[in-house]
Amino acid sequence: MQVSLLVVAVLGVFVPRLPSWLVPALAAAVLLVSGGLTADEGWDAVRPLVAPLAFLLLAVPLAVMLDRIGFFGAAASLMDRGRDPRLGLWILAAAVTTFLNLDASVVLLTPLYIRLARRNGLDAGLIAFQPVLLACLASSALPISNLTNLIAADTLDLGIEDFLVHLGPASLAAVVVGWLGYRRLPAAAAAAPPVHEPVDRRALYLGLPIVIFVVIGFTVGDALGIKAWIVALIADIVLVAMTRDLRLGDVPWGAAGLATGLGLVATAAAPHLGLAHIFDGQGWAAQLQTALFAIVAADTINNLPALLISLPGLHSGSEHIWPLLFGVNFGPVLVLHGALAGLLWRSTAARLEVRVSPWEYTKTGVRVGTPALLVGLAIVVVTDVLIH
Repeated sequence: MQVSLLVVAVLGVFVPRLPSWLVPALAAAVLLVSGGLTADEGWDAVRPLVAPLAFLLLAVPLAVMLDRIGFFGAAASLMDRGRDPRLGLWILAAAVTTFLNLDASVVLLTPLYIRLARRNGLDAGLIAFQPVLLACLASSALPISNLTNLIAADTLDLGIEDFLVHLGPASLAAVVVGWLGYRRLPAAAAAAPPVHEPVDRRALYLGLPIVIFVVIGFTVGDALGIKAWIVALIADIVLVAMTRDLRLGDVPWGAAGLATGLGLVATAAAPHLGLAHIFDGQGWAAQLQTALFAIVAADTINNLPALLISLPGLHSGSEHIWPLLFGVNFGPVLVLHGALAGLLWRSTAARLEVRVSPWEYTKTGVRVGTPALLVGLAIVVVTDVLIH
């Protein structure tokens, strides 16, 4: 029953005209009511997701309120130099993702990029793709870059140097190869009438201290053990006091419901999936198998549940952790719901009237991400062979 409900939940995400969270949530409810998952088991499944989901629910309103005070429009006017900004924006998004985290990149950069695109007469939809593409391609080099990295580092006692050696080269190569694919997208530089929005420079002075606080909070706060959601909550409180305009619809309840439902169903199904043998082998072929499993799992049940059901089968020092992390981090470049960052990005872009369907996301992700994914995977395997 657990495996069947997992299949139903995953397929339900793609049912037209139904909210993406509805079927996974119903499947999870069936499990809990029927006894297929006890309350204690359900809480154990949800506990690792509490912090990232809290951040998700608080980060979207943060970006919404910053946009309402005009901060992103003002920032766009400062960066507008009347030339094609795509390469510079690509590098900026890669740096923010790597040295801050993918959530900061998606939340803070997506509105800015949309504003910049419209001011330069570029395709706002494709420029907006940059933060979410790089949230996958550039989020593996450091523990802080991705929540999956932080969970694995804490569980298996991994340090910064481990990530730099095992995933740093692959992440760098994926960023370069991804750019080569992205710049060939024909509509990325399509001419459109520039939109010269009136800019309130006062908004820059109001929003900049909050953005600086958030950026420092994500980095220094993490080192001090302060969770990202606490930083976002403090920023939200300040912005609510400033704008007095926070609406229920500003909070991405659907995205959180989707991740929770999939997490519960995946946890219940995990013991019946026979995953232990996936991490038994040695050598490059076994690593490829692990990476392929991780990519498929992330693109079906979301990368957080995929990692959580896999970690019990690993031990400290296992060579499978690196292809596993590669797969769960890079795999969501192909499917919108593969990571919370993708759902967060879609909600953020939609606030600025840039709407992307799951199919449109996949078409762009396959074209840009597939070559980067293949090159990155090859480097991960070769790196491990050289080290051992």
